[in-house]
Amino acid sequence: MATSRTSTTAAKKAGSTRSSAAEDIQDAFVKPLKGMADRLQNLPLAGAAGAIVESGRKDLQALVQANEKSYQGLQAVVQRQTEMLKASIQDWQSTVKGMSTGEPRENLAKLDAMGKAAFKQALDDIRELSEMAAKSQSEAFEVVRKRIGENVDEVSKLLRTRK
Repeated sequence: MATSRTSTTAAKKAGSTRSSAAEDIQDAFVKPLKGMADRLQNLPLAGAAGAIVESGRKDLQALVQANEKSYQGLQAVVQRQTEMLKASIQDWQSTVKGMSTGEPRENLAKLDAMGKAAFKQALDDIRELSEMAAKSQSEAFEVVRKRIGENVDEVSKLLRTRK
């Protein structure tokens, strides 16, 4: 009987140690959050709500502007790509028309020259399209980067005036 009481007592102690450890872990997570919540509650935010709403409006406006720039850039890339494809098709058509009357050796030489020129043109076109896309994305990112800087300034100013 003494052993069953001892094991029951040991189990209770182990259980209380486990709950104590769990409470310690919980406290470690909750205390910093409570402290931050207390500091935020004591922060005088009278009049700050309007500034926060205005800041959110400016954020959305910047995102819309960045999306418009990105979309316009994508449209320009697709339009230029279509123009390049049409020009390439016209070049091949004119070469094929000119080949129907010539000798086979001349035709092969024309095809060889046309293939080399087409390869060079394709590389130039890829470069041009990638530069267009990069410029478009850079412009869109610049809008967002500028707004982030403004946000940092607004928050700093808001915190300075509240002290």
